[in-house]
Amino acid sequence: MDTAMVFDNVKQGVEAYYTQKVKDFGATHQGVDWNSRESQALRFQQLLRGLDLSQPFHMNDYGCGYGALVDSLSEQASAFSYTGYDLSPAMLKEASKLYRDLPNVAFIQGDALKPADYTVASGIFNVKQDCSVPEWEAYVISCLHQMDAASHKGFSFNVLTLYSDEAYRKDSLYYADPCFYFDYAKRHFSRNVALFHDYGLYEFTLTVVKTVG
Repeated sequence: MDTAMVFDNVKQGVEAYYTQKVKDFGATHQGVDWNSRESQALRFQQLLRGLDLSQPFHMNDYGCGYGALVDSLSEQASAFSYTGYDLSPAMLKEASKLYRDLPNVAFIQGDALKPADYTVASGIFNVKQDCSVPEWEAYVISCLHQMDAASHKGFSFNVLTLYSDEAYRKDSLYYADPCFYFDYAKRHFSRNVALFHDYGLYEFTLTVVKTVG
């Protein structure tokens, strides 16, 4: 099976998984597979932590779910535009209901990212389902290169950490080596890379900054 076919199968599985979640739980933290509203907000805080939001910017939200990041951006940034991308039509339907009246917000079905200042991805690399680890890691790396190509100033993402307690790990989830992704980002994307593994969740956030100052 060629790489494109593998990735198509992965995306179909991702779309089906999150479509079922939002059908079950609606536009809530559970609808995007988080345990609590507080942990969802904390993840957004970490994703934005290393990005300069002081000047007007355009942000891509890769795997936007129902668009909850818009609220965090509205609290932290005075001037921004936002495009959310998601594979699930059901998820985007909920996003549009919530944010359709905001002129600076748009949603697109699919993963063909358009150029922006920043791209962020929250939670989209965690649920591998029945994919093998090598297949899933190849998919993650492919997504990171998409994010890099679309982002003028930088990008950030989070993923479950390999340092999670082994007894509590689930076979359907992907636990990443933060050292591998830090090294990969330094070698392929930018010399300016920040790794945040200090906020109490069993995950890490990695931020790539392509322009400084």
